[in-house]
Amino acid sequence: MLPKVTIKYLNGLLGTVPDSQDGLLALVLLGASPVGETFVEGVPYRIYGVSSLEDLGVTEENNARLVKIVQEFYAEASEGTPLYVVGYASAVSMTAFCNKDTGKIVELVESLKGAVRGIVVAGTAETAATEGVAADVLTAVPLAQAAAEHCAESLYAPVFVILEGRAFADAAKLPDMTEQGYNRVAVVLGDTAEGSKDAAVGLLAGRIASVPIQRNIGAVLSGPLNASQMYIGSVPVDRAMDAVRTAHDKGYIVPRIHIGRPGYYYADDVMCCDQTDDYAHLTARRTIDKAARIAYDTLIDYLLSEIEVNEDGTMQQPVVKGWQASVESAIDAQMTAAGELSAVNGSGCRCLIDASQNVLATGVIEVTVKVLPYGYAREIVAKIGFLTNNA
Repeated sequence: MLPKVTIKYLNGLLGTVPDSQDGLLALVLLGASPVGETFVEGVPYRIYGVSSLEDLGVTEENNARLVKIVQEFYAEASEGTPLYVVGYASAVSMTAFCNKDTGKIVELVESLKGAVRGIVVAGTAETAATEGVAADVLTAVPLAQAAAEHCAESLYAPVFVILEGRAFADAAKLPDMTEQGYNRVAVVLGDTAEGSKDAAVGLLAGRIASVPIQRNIGAVLSGPLNASQMYIGSVPVDRAMDAVRTAHDKGYIVPRIHIGRPGYYYADDVMCCDQTDDYAHLTARRTIDKAARIAYDTLIDYLLSEIEVNEDGTMQQPVVKGWQASVESAIDAQMTAAGELSAVNGSGCRCLIDASQNVLATGVIEVTVKVLPYGYAREIVAKIGFLTNNA
């Protein structure tokens, strides 16, 4: 077996600085049209604005959907924000694309050397909705989870996957994603066009890319989405709040309104899993994945290095303390100092190494890293009454 550092994700703990690439996403369109040698199927192209599409020969005439998605991305994220765009033939389904062994997710992450933090998948194929959304979306969810887990565990390149909830028809018929265990996958509903079979994946991707990892995409203080109108199927979101509530409660990312505030917001950043899962929200997923990347990058420096040991084969205390301090200082410098973790006495993480491990006999050192996330006010209850002498 090759010497290696293995990252294992802990769960059930919550009870409910190099250049940052935290918002770097790959936007995949299944059903894009190749354009000569400038926009080739399956090749990721790094762009920095809508105008970058011109260099690829991509226009509304040959790729109207892709242009719309990119326009909506940069309506949310500022021009200059990097984004990878990738097109595949219309014959490629979401289910086929997400397959770990025969699909393209793992291949895409490998080709980009693990740089992307998330993959957003949209389609153009006409498809019927048998369970509230296209069947292709539902069969792709578990496969996307398996592919993303492989990227995290084998490539040391953790990613999340956002799937377009194509052909939305009926919130009541949607499968309940909160009964699933897919905490690296989310499905988004709602579009900027009336009666569309699409979902506004560009808008969602732009919001993700424009906010820090600890910020919920639905945070009201971030302001409304840059969309003049949003629909759930053929009904404006303003008049579809019952469907919005149903879809949200079933674990889908959906747009909503707030009474007294203009515009549209995302209801929450839920993933396709039980809401008691530690990583049931995109904020938690992005936070823990960044910590994992930093921990891996720090610990790999120690791989196959000499370790001072005691007579019983355990690590000497200064070595233990040194390793712990290295991991903690790296995460604090790159995350806590940037406001991405809650801080207690200036630190937002703990690195723990059991000093009783016999490294001389086994060659294995188990390291536990825990980070302190933020809490989020998902419900605020305000009690209001008259101020009287009796109160």
